[in-house]
Amino acid sequence: MRARRLVVGTLAAGALALSLTGCGDNVDTTERLGRKTAEATPDAGGATPSPAASGASAAPGGASDEAYKKWGLTAPLQYAPKPAQKPQIPKPGAGKVPVIDRIPVPADDKVVFLTFDDGAEKDPEFLKMAADLKLPISMFLTDSVASSDYGHFEKLRDNGSSSTINNHTLSHPNLRTLSFEGQKKEICGQQDRLEKRFGQRPPLFRPPFGNYNDDTLRAASECGVSSLVLWRVSMQINNFQYAEGSALKPGDIILAHFRGPGELKGATETQMTTRMLQRIQEQGYRIGRLEDYL
Repeated sequence: MRARRLVVGTLAAGALALSLTGCGDNVDTTERLGRKTAEATPDAGGATPSPAASGASAAPGGASDEAYKKWGLTAPLQYAPKPAQKPQIPKPGAGKVPVIDRIPVPADDKVVFLTFDDGAEKDPEFLKMAADLKLPISMFLTDSVASSDYGHFEKLRDNGSSSTINNHTLSHPNLRTLSFEGQKKEICGQQDRLEKRFGQRPPLFRPPFGNYNDDTLRAASECGVSSLVLWRVSMQINNFQYAEGSALKPGDIILAHFRGPGELKGATETQMTTRMLQRIQEQGYRIGRLEDYL
């Protein structure tokens, strides 16, 4: 079981590493984080619980019939309803959290999940797009870049799509280079800040670059995390990059980033997202809400 986790972690880390090394239309980590690091005073707003804080969630979707045309799609998006039963996730070892890089759904259930990382870009047009299309997004926020305007992500959370806010560490380090205590400081520290700002402790955690080890799994558990979430597909500027094969698979977790024109070679966050949604539609997939399956 431990060997399988290590293989999965290596696979996912490799997929993201490719997306950060300049291959094709990719951008590097320095551009994605360093040049967008918050210069403003951190958002000082108090805790604001999500409407879904009790654990209930609305069904994904609910966009108007015309919203898709406004944002460059040729057909309405298809959304997967909340499943009657959650898929069985393999149990982790004692004192550790499970590692999830794909949701185990039936082979004929063509559903994928949208996740966005970091929080450097805060584009008001993206807020309009996500609200119009009712995109269920699982956000994984890094305090060092997102905290200059946590209110932006609060608006995204509260737009009626049942989007969620989760943990991506305080400062986006390679956790494998840190001690257990160092990892715990990064993970628990962001848990504390997000709980104070948004009113609840995030259940999900994503390690920067997809890099983790056994200390990460233990630290996350001690910080109150229920699952460590990776991915199998990453969105670049125009197309998907796959960890395996050349097409989406049922249950794929898709990684995207809150990025702006400086990191997307002139493209906007909304343009990148439109292309991502087009690729999902072209392959005949629906969009699910990740937390409904975990």
